[in-house]
Amino acid sequence: MLIKNITINSRQTQKLGEKLAKEILELPLQKSAVILGLQGNLGGGKTTFLQGFAKGLGIKEKILSPTYAIMKKFKIPKIPLHTKCPTAHFIYNERFCNFYHFDCYRLNGGKDVLELDFKKIVTDSKNIVAIEWPEKIKSVLPKNTIKIRFKVVGENKRNITT
Repeated sequence: MLIKNITINSRQTQKLGEKLAKEILELPLQKSAVILGLQGNLGGGKTTFLQGFAKGLGIKEKILSPTYAIMKKFKIPKIPLHTKCPTAHFIYNERFCNFYHFDCYRLNGGKDVLELDFKKIVTDSKNIVAIEWPEKIKSVLPKNTIKIRFKVVGENKRNITT
C-alpha cells in the first residue's frame, strides 16, 4: 500500500482515495482496525481524499470534515469486491462494518480523543479509521497507523505520499 502521487485537481485526489479504499477492503483479517493518519496543512486535500475513500467503501453519505463534532461514524455496506479469482461471481465485503472519521484539529492532546471511545474503536478489526491531524493525538496513536502526507505544490496540485 504505497502511495506516491501528484494530483492536479480535486477529482484526482478523490480517485486516489477511492483506489486506496478498494485495496483496504481486500486486506486479510488483522488484529485491529485499519488506521489512516492524514497529515498536512489546511487545504491540503485530506478531506477531499476521504470523500473518494468513503465512496470506495460504498458509503453514499456526504463526507465533510467533522471539525466541531470531532468524530463521525459511517456504516460500510456489503458491496461487491473486485477479486482475482476467475471462478467467483461476487465476493462481498464481510470484514469491515464501520468507517470512523476523526478530525483532531481542535484537540489539545490524546486524552481528549480517549473520551470518544478511541481505544475501543482502533482495536476493533471491523473498523477502518481515518484521522485528520494525527499529530495532535500522537501520544495515543497506534503504531500500525498508515501515515499519508499531503503537501500543497500548486493552486490545485497536491503531493500525496505514504
